[in-house]
Amino acid sequence: MRFVDEATITVASGKGGNGCASLRREANRPKMGPDGGDGGKGGDVIFRASSRLLTLYDFRLKRVYKARSGEQGMGRDKYGRAAEPLYVDLPVGTLVYEVSEDENGKVTEQLIADLTEDGKDVVICEGGSGGRGNIHFKSSINRAPRYAEPGKPGQEKRIRLELKILADVGLLGLPNAGKSTFISTVSAARPKIAAYPFTTLVPNLGVVEGENFKRMVIADIPGLVEGASQGIGLGHTFLKHVERTRFLVHILSCEDLNMDDPMDGYSILDQELAEYSPVLAERTQILVINKIDLLDAEQLAALRERVAESGRQVYLMSALTGEGVQLLLDEMWYRLREMNRAEAADGEADADLDAAPEAESDSQGEIAE
Repeated sequence: MRFVDEATITVASGKGGNGCASLRREANRPKMGPDGGDGGKGGDVIFRASSRLLTLYDFRLKRVYKARSGEQGMGRDKYGRAAEPLYVDLPVGTLVYEVSEDENGKVTEQLIADLTEDGKDVVICEGGSGGRGNIHFKSSINRAPRYAEPGKPGQEKRIRLELKILADVGLLGLPNAGKSTFISTVSAARPKIAAYPFTTLVPNLGVVEGENFKRMVIADIPGLVEGASQGIGLGHTFLKHVERTRFLVHILSCEDLNMDDPMDGYSILDQELAEYSPVLAERTQILVINKIDLLDAEQLAALRERVAESGRQVYLMSALTGEGVQLLLDEMWYRLREMNRAEAADGEADADLDAAPEAESDSQGEIAE
């Protein structure tokens, strides 16, 4: 299965219903005047984030989304019914760009929405307003107007959708580092596992359940290789997903290890992150060496010694046998809790700053009185 994380579609809101030009006539009452009602509003097109969706595959199959038009007004002061909005559900983490082309053929894009929360919605195209019926145009000099307004047209836009996975943790590593095995060990996710490069072609999401109903979402980012920032291997296709994770777990396999300098192996992908985005290069990383079950006792002791000499915190584990996995999970939970606390403290500080001018304004008002 190919992971579809981009799609271009056309969306159009509904046209407003026409107003009605009607003159009421009844027996023995020939001059009752205009009674044409207004047309109904056209339907809006609304994009809504949904955690039930994981890819943009459906938007490759259906590329046009059009809301219904509003109903026309009718006589006897009957207004046309407004059309229901058209809701288009998108995966959480979808970026919405409006694509436009100028008279010279130059194509530009503008980010108009970032659907980062389940249930979040945004109006992309507003429906046209309904035309006014002739009841609005009666005057002292025109008691029987025979015209009404047409409904306003809806909007039409060309939209490019781009999905970037949202997760607490991104698993980073060269192909066959054991990321898929790890995520299948700690969650219910069942990614494809095999002994050849790029077995993971779809960024898999796993959810780890903690105490007090806490959840940690882990994204298994497909294997990156040297030169990924220039598009080599799976390149930009998956590097962009790393941007939407809060911290990284950088996994190095014993098979790719330089036993004389175990830390050297991490520099390859660190360099790719730095070239792709300086912000990513500063993202918090937990360093892990996997597949220690492949080492004998003497090799494992030597590895522990080299790691200790480096002065860096590195977790040794075997995702296959489970050795060291719980220690790594405990550290991941700790990092997540600390980030949540820091973000909550920042939010409270921002709230205090927002409230400060109000308090100052109130006190000045009391002095003025």
